[in-house]
Parts: sequence; structure tokens; C-alpha cells
Amino acid sequence: MSTLKRTPLFNEYEKSGAKTIDFGGWDLPVQFSSIKEEHEAVRTRAGLFDVSHMGEVEVKGPNALAFLQKVMTNDVSKLVDEQAQYTVMCYQDGGTVDDLLVYRKAEDDYLLVINASNIEKDVEWLKEHVIEGVELVHISFDMAQLAIQGPLAEGILQKLTEANLAEIGFFRFKDDVDLAGIKSLVSRTGYTGEDGFEIYCESDQAATLWQAILEAGQGDGLVPCGLGARDTLRFEAKLPLYGQELTHEITPLEAGIGFAVKLNKEADFIGKEALLAQKENGLTRKLVGIEMIDKGIPRTGYEVLMDDQTIGFVTTGTQSPTLKKNVGLAVIDNTYTELGTEVFVQVRKKKLKAVVTKTPFYKRPKA
Repeated sequence: MSTLKRTPLFNEYEKSGAKTIDFGGWDLPVQFSSIKEEHEAVRTRAGLFDVSHMGEVEVKGPNALAFLQKVMTNDVSKLVDEQAQYTVMCYQDGGTVDDLLVYRKAEDDYLLVINASNIEKDVEWLKEHVIEGVELVHISFDMAQLAIQGPLAEGILQKLTEANLAEIGFFRFKDDVDLAGIKSLVSRTGYTGEDGFEIYCESDQAATLWQAILEAGQGDGLVPCGLGARDTLRFEAKLPLYGQELTHEITPLEAGIGFAVKLNKEADFIGKEALLAQKENGLTRKLVGIEMIDKGIPRTGYEVLMDDQTIGFVTTGTQSPTLKKNVGLAVIDNTYTELGTEVFVQVRKKKLKAVVTKTPFYKRPKA
């Protein structure tokens, strides 16, 4: 048996009684207290996540932008210093290599944050397409990533720094922020549908920072959170998970993230022709929300049916902790994607009725 990889924070969440699971070869906490309690804490107060399993790659050099324009679907040229962007890397056929974040530190200095399950594949893909004048530096094992999410996140984190966190706008960041004496990159991004920050620091300082944030949030109801709540939170906000809503077989257009695909940008990118054709010809299938009418949960991989014919499949489904409803995301035939369309989900041996419903299932209340 291969040994599971562990983040620099493994001993910390072990102290908190975390229940861990094998997640893509990593020994990670699925929950500390309960998924529902942690989910509710993030929606109403704040939660702290260890996401150090994510990968990081530096892209540097005079041709860094030209390279990123070639491999990313979004228009990286629109970024200014201290700005982040959500984007996708695609195969020639339009299928998804990965979805990721690009941070622009300077004109010739970028940081990519990639999915844990795709680190080796992504690094090889980047190396395979690198151009002259670009240096790729894989720093995943030198860095740790923490995420504090929820309506009280800013106030809690502000206790640890003199930097004015209110000045960091959505998808903006500050580098070299002193957080409890630890040099960190602080980014107003996240994967929960709530306000909050993702924090990058050196691996050997992660445990100290984790403890400092938990201590700062004690009076505000901050709790450590695991992968279970991370998944239900991102699902309610319709944030895609690679391997479920996005795969080699599912394009970003089919997954409903066309906003991250700039088909009119000047630079050609890998997969552009296939995605352009898909858009011009019209999508034959797309990602929708479904809500169960009959009693049952639409689990990942379950077939979606119409007149006993398979028209698609569930990518993610659960009982929404916020809505208390059984809902799912499903890729289905475009003919049946209109809101209010009744479909059936094959749940074990039963065909259960569901209805196509509006997404995201949850939107953060405006301040």
C-alpha cells in the first residue's frame, strides 16, 4: 500500500479530533465536529480550512504572459498587479485539463494554484507547452494554504495584522502581509460562496498560523472545517469540482463557466477551435440544477432519465444543509434544461421524480 501524503497541518487537526479520509492520495480531514455544524458555521460565522494539498506553480520570465495566454481560456492580459483570475486549461478537443486561479504579482511573475488531484498532470502539461523565456517553478511542497471563510472572516483575520484587509477587494490580494508575524500572501477568494480569504505561507510556518487564527476567532465562533463542509458549501454556490462538474469529457462551456472562456481574446489558446465550434453549433448538453420531488438524494453518477431514456447524469448531489432540500447538479441533454422541466433520477432500483431548478442553490445575502 502506498503511504498517503500529509499536509504540514496534519498534527494540528489530529489534535482537534478530526476524522480523516483518503482524498486523492492525501490524508485529509473530512470533518472535525460534523459536516452540518461546520457548514452552518461558515454560512453564519466563520470556518478555517486546511487546503495545503492544493498545488502551486510559479510562472516567471519575459514571456510569462504570452505563455499563459496560450494555455489559459481566460484573458490573462486583463490582470493588473495584485489581481487574481479564475481560468481553465483545456485539451485540443475542448475537454478540461483543470480549473485554477492565476495570481499576477508582476508583469513577468505569476502564481498558479491548481487542484490537488491534478498536480502531476498539470505540471507535465505546462512543461509540455512551455515556450522560450518562461521559467516554471513547482513549489507545492514549499507552501501551505489556509482558507478562512464566512461573514466574520475579515474581522477575525484583521486581529492578526496591521494591514487593512478591507482594502483587499474581491479577487485581489496582497503579498508579504504580516499575519501574526508570518509573511503571507492574502487573497480575497474562496470556494464556499461566502466572503473570506485564502492565505499562502511557507510550509514550516503553517501550524503556527493555524493556531493563531483559531485563537483569534475563539470569541467569534470560528471552527476548523473539513472537506465535507467544503464540498457542501461549494456545491450550494454552484462552484465546480474537477472530476465531477469538469472533466476531460466535460468542457467549461457545458459546465456553465463560459465567463472564464474568452473566445474573442487576441491570443489563440489550446482548445479554442473546439470551444468556438461548440458555441457556434450550440451546446448539446449542459449543467443544470435539479431538485427532487420524490424522496431520495441524487448522488454522483446517478442517471437522469426522460421517458425511460438516459438524458444525462448527476455530477454532485446531496441534501443541502442550508435549504434542507435534496438537490443536485447534472449534465443533461439540452432539450430538457428549461426551468421547471420534470425529469427522473435512477436511485438504485427506483425512478424518482425531480425538477430542473434555478442555480446557484445559495447566494450570499448582500451586505
